[in-house]
Amino acid sequence: MGSFKGHALPGCFFIIAGLWWTGKYSLWYATRRNKNLGSTRLASRSSQRRLEIIENSVILFFSVAGILLEQFAAGGPRLHLYDSQQHWAFLMNWQHATMYLFFGLSGAVSLVVHTTETLMAPMALDRLMLAIAFFNQGFLFLYHLHGRAMLDVHVHTLLLYAIFGCASTAFLEVFHRGNVLLELLRCALTLLQGTWFWQTGFVLYPPSGPDWDQNDHANMMFITLCFCWHLATALLVVAVLYSTVCCVVRSRLRRTPPMEMGLLKPRERDAESEDELL
Repeated sequence: MGSFKGHALPGCFFIIAGLWWTGKYSLWYATRRNKNLGSTRLASRSSQRRLEIIENSVILFFSVAGILLEQFAAGGPRLHLYDSQQHWAFLMNWQHATMYLFFGLSGAVSLVVHTTETLMAPMALDRLMLAIAFFNQGFLFLYHLHGRAMLDVHVHTLLLYAIFGCASTAFLEVFHRGNVLLELLRCALTLLQGTWFWQTGFVLYPPSGPDWDQNDHANMMFITLCFCWHLATALLVVAVLYSTVCCVVRSRLRRTPPMEMGLLKPRERDAESEDELL
């Protein structure tokens, strides 16, 4: 993480996750909202389950890959916490690996929730684990800043607002599952995380141009403005993508002949009626 690339890489992951979640939740909400126009197969329960399984398999894979890279890449701790003088060592690597661990646990729990037909685990458990993963990320970042320069601490403190915002909205989704406002707010805050990781990389490790003065109060004021602009941009992107998906779905369903529900088997009708639970 102590480089421009080290901030750009997680930034890319969070941007991709934010855009993906926005498209997914917009599609599901728009399809449920326009049931009277035709088929709901675009977001049937089986389709949603398959999508969740694929998504969380990817999250689990990259989390495990991140842990292995932090531990066994060149200069990694290789599962050691002490150096030869019995002092703490590689704590930065261990912190990053722990962040990956909790997102991996979130992906694994979601896989269990969405692959067990008998509902061995409560449906809301996936959102609870996601909230815990975000909270753990923010908790580690909170104690990640001791002894750093003023501007360094400030840009990471601003990042904490986005992280704990994601944790809070994911936790609220435990009790209000399917609330599109909470889902889209989480998407916007995840996008904000991604773009702010990039901004942090440019501020602390500029790839070109002069270094920022870490103790200039004017720089702190400007960075705070930048954070507000990033938030506005994230909200705008989510709004545009949501509106686009809703328009496309409504247009497609208007051109699709209405499905005769009477032609569906009883089991299929029951499955369609349970879409709201997801």
